[in-house]
Amino acid sequence: MLILNYSHPLTPDQLAQLEGLTGVAVEAVRELPAQLDLEAPFAPQAVALADAAQLTPEQWQTTPLLLVPPALNFAAVALLAELHGRMGYFPPVVRLRPVAGALPPRYEVAEIINLQAVRDTARKKRG
Repeated sequence: MLILNYSHPLTPDQLAQLEGLTGVAVEAVRELPAQLDLEAPFAPQAVALADAAQLTPEQWQTTPLLLVPPALNFAAVALLAELHGRMGYFPPVVRLRPVAGALPPRYEVAEIINLQAVRDTARKKRG
């Protein structure tokens, strides 16, 4: 599995948690900095973020991947829209959370959100 990480670097513990949750080995992690210009439109910047992953159209549609989205909410949603267009579905996303009481602060994998399943379930609510 390929992880596209647009957030802080993942630790070995976090990678082990992801492998445990998915039952799939992490083959590669692409660390993709997501520093956006807050004064410029986000849609073109989302295209640049997706392009930075350096995947071919075929790879976008066939590679099993997890997304660690940028922390900035508007960047994350613009990137999700761009990736949906390239992949044909919403990628699963990794949600991290702080470890309670940890000093120095540490983060753990809270869950993997299957966005496509969320979308498919919501679609049933349309009349």
